Amino acid sequence: MMKYDISNQAKLPTRFGDFLTISFREYLADSTIKEHLVVFTQNLSKTPLVRIHSECLTGDVFGSQKCDCGNELALAMEKIAQSEEGGMLIYLRQEGRGIGLFNKINAYALQDMGYDTVEANQKLGFEGDMRSYEIVGEIFKHFNITEINLLTNNPRKIHALEPYAKVVRHSIITPCNPHNKAYLEVKKQKLGHLL
Repeated sequence: MMKYDISNQAKLPTRFGDFLTISFREYLADSTIKEHLVVFTQNLSKTPLVRIHSECLTGDVFGSQKCDCGNELALAMEKIAQSEEGGMLIYLRQEGRGIGLFNKINAYALQDMGYDTVEANQKLGFEGDMRSYEIVGEIFKHFNITEINLLTNNPRKIHALEPYAKVVRHSIITPCNPHNKAYLEVKKQKLGHLL
């Protein structure tokens, strides 16, 4: 059985609009603690627009052009703020497709040497994608959510969420740039993303 705590609810005014937020503190079997953030609109419907976003410090905070994460986060927040059905962004603390920030930077160094994102993770002894979505099921239970309109291009994420909610996919496409063109191609060819 999953163990977690839920914070109090607070207001979160942002450049995209006014939201509410809570945090889920997840206790993992290996004694690791992960603190995830849920940002949601006040007008949450029975079938909200949802983005499950895995942490990407380099893209989300520093605007890295090596990925599309920061742009997807901003676009998702815009769409959720404007959604008539209301919406939710679940910010999961699983940096670097689940390998952590330290290993992600080591993977970046390998990418600088010519490895793609999947190859770099594998060279470090990891799978191409090690993310988990179990806590999302508990978050959906907390909000009584059983159906979602999911902003994603990742079919693996859709499959991972189907045990917790009925999923209708909505694409989230952001502009390509010279620094992330190969990255996006790997997402499409090796990870099956619908780009």
